[in-house]
Amino acid sequence: MRARRFLALLPLVLVGCGYNTIQSYDEKANAAKQDIEVQLQRRADLVPNLVEVVRGQAKQELEVFTNVARARSGLVDALQKRDPREMAEANEQLTTAMRGLMVQVEAYPQIKSDQAFLRLQDELTGTENRIAVSRTDLNGAVEQYNTYIRRFPQVLTAKVTGAKPKEYFEVSNAAAREAPKIDLTK
Repeated sequence: MRARRFLALLPLVLVGCGYNTIQSYDEKANAAKQDIEVQLQRRADLVPNLVEVVRGQAKQELEVFTNVARARSGLVDALQKRDPREMAEANEQLTTAMRGLMVQVEAYPQIKSDQAFLRLQDELTGTENRIAVSRTDLNGAVEQYNTYIRRFPQVLTAKVTGAKPKEYFEVSNAAAREAPKIDLTK
């Protein structure tokens, strides 16, 4: 008899302890993570096209193209692993490599006037903005989820259901935050 009463009250206890809210916040954080993955994949897809346009007019700059290709490959690998920390670091490496590419664009004025380049650059800029918005959305959803599962009495429900804190999308490598050093005297 007691066991039946307990089982009958269990759903009310779980609802009172935030089970449904934990699930909602978890889904919101997962959806935000998926949004940023979509934008990072879009960026990874646009980069080779931009590189090809620049490569066609700046053939001797092989090192820059190699760095961009390597960084793009790292981003694609990180996307497959779906680890927010790896995605953030790979994205930062690609950003650094792209800065080098943009320096090369400055050295070749004919590239800056190429319509294909301008179109791709606009798309890439839009994607960068979407990544920034997605990163903010993801970190906000993760903060909401992590804060909620740490509060009492939800912390009890989180322990029972195995809810774990989620990772923020941030660069952990201090060196990746520094501006790249580009030597134009070569």
